[in-house]
Amino acid sequence: MSAARPPEGAQLPLGGTAHSALGAPASLLSIQDLTVTIGDPRDRQFAVNGISFNIEPNEIVCVVGESGSGKSITAQAVMGLLDKGQLKATGGAVFFRGTDVLKLAPDEHRALRGKKIGMVFQEPMTALNPIMRVGAQVEEVLALHTDLTPAARKARVVSLFESVLLPNPALICAAYPFELSGGQRQRVVIAIALAVEPDLLIADEPTTALDVTTQAQIIRLIRDIQRRLKIGVLFITHDIGIVAEIADSVVVMRQGRVVEHGPARQILNMPRTDYTRALIAAVPHTPEDKPVATQQQPLVELARVSLTFHSNARQVHALRDVTLTVHAGETLGLVGESGSGKSTLGRAIVGLNHPDDGSIRFEGAELLGITAREFRSFRRHIQMVFQDPYASLNPRHRVLDAIAQGPIAFGVRPKVAREEARELLSLVGLSPDAGGRFPHQFSGGQRQRIGIARALALKPRLLIADEAVSALDVSIQAQVLRLLADISRRLNLAVLFITHDLRVAAQICDRIAVMQQGRIVEFSHASEIFFRPQHEYTRRLIESIPGKSWVKPATMDAALPQPLVQPSVSGNTC
Repeated sequence: MSAARPPEGAQLPLGGTAHSALGAPASLLSIQDLTVTIGDPRDRQFAVNGISFNIEPNEIVCVVGESGSGKSITAQAVMGLLDKGQLKATGGAVFFRGTDVLKLAPDEHRALRGKKIGMVFQEPMTALNPIMRVGAQVEEVLALHTDLTPAARKARVVSLFESVLLPNPALICAAYPFELSGGQRQRVVIAIALAVEPDLLIADEPTTALDVTTQAQIIRLIRDIQRRLKIGVLFITHDIGIVAEIADSVVVMRQGRVVEHGPARQILNMPRTDYTRALIAAVPHTPEDKPVATQQQPLVELARVSLTFHSNARQVHALRDVTLTVHAGETLGLVGESGSGKSTLGRAIVGLNHPDDGSIRFEGAELLGITAREFRSFRRHIQMVFQDPYASLNPRHRVLDAIAQGPIAFGVRPKVAREEARELLSLVGLSPDAGGRFPHQFSGGQRQRIGIARALALKPRLLIADEAVSALDVSIQAQVLRLLADISRRLNLAVLFITHDLRVAAQICDRIAVMQQGRIVEFSHASEIFFRPQHEYTRRLIESIPGKSWVKPATMDAALPQPLVQPSVSGNTC
């Protein structure tokens, strides 16, 4: 007889262990009824509300959930890094090898961090000191927690950089963070976290916004290190593909609570709650292998576009003889690793970069070589949605004004522009009343919707979406993708969709262009690219997709009839 389905939001025993057994001495980390209170609550009083789960030695536990579910707050509580002014652990216990870390004095917690518990943060650039060489930053940890001599510390740093597969370790030791790529910076942060071989590694979204090949390398690196050192890993992510790739056990969180946890195979293939099924349903699906649709008239035509950046006696060939056509009403994907030239090409079309050679024609009119004043008449027809909506929105402007200011600048009466802005907020799934609020009062997904509304305010013919969903959790990502597809269809809007994720591109795009080192190496219909790739680089991108060997249960595709998070105007981001 099958077990009765637990109610949504119920605390479930990890791997079948009774709740009373959560404090078993064998556990490396045991979180018991942890509650973290928000000092200035908006949507809810608790960032984390009575959660319990274990991590055993030599085990990888993935914590998944949407933004605001409490994943990162849980990690911060373990590390003793809660924002004292905003967050406070008010209940429960966190046992690390039998010691309740919530009761440790600050100096005792500092001794534990780095030596016994290491942490890899989501954004390595903010985790590293920008004015300190990366080798010295690793040496600092060794000086604090070991008795090694300076010469031994330097040798240990080189050895660590070799272990995390950094090229030319001795050379990189002398580099500053800004001189390294995103993937290299993340490897340095991993080296710092592993410098004294801790018993527990906490990785908080370590691969978010990295391209798929770098992401695959980081995942493989963490898994290999975990197996070699036999340490426990708490891996926080919103990507179900990563969960399928590395997890032994999975904890699913929602609004500060654990709604389901158990072995990874069970969670991925036989989830017991509606919320988990909805998360899995939001994972980008494999595209249909269908014939190529009939194209409309060309809207944007690029011919042999080249652009070289000159810096410190160096030349970077960002674009090399790029030829591309975007048709009216189609969604064209531009896919490639970081540094491949995707964003540079998008910015060239919208007039933010100026190519050295070639031709960019919009509805037959040449855009290259014209003055800024002449380009102004085209600007309203070509709009861009940027990767970070918070950075692209003025924090001092209410969102209704941010949306309306474009049309007002082009002569639309302010009253009419604001009324149309309210209609656009409804179009992107937000309440018109939200227009009176500021950007910081919205979640990341809601801010991205505002960015889309602002781009649509001028009624463009072409929308350039530059990594518009790369940093969003899967459920919000699915909502934004559906929104873009729906708007494109209803308004006959052409979309140039720039992304590093081939799965996402294959889900939304009609055709896909694959870029490598400033060149387009393959260009075809989405299903042709995904099922019959011709170029070795394209095959490598597909091979790097996390969790590709896991097949999402077919029944999950129908599990998400409505958005997981209904649009609201406050959006707690804990």
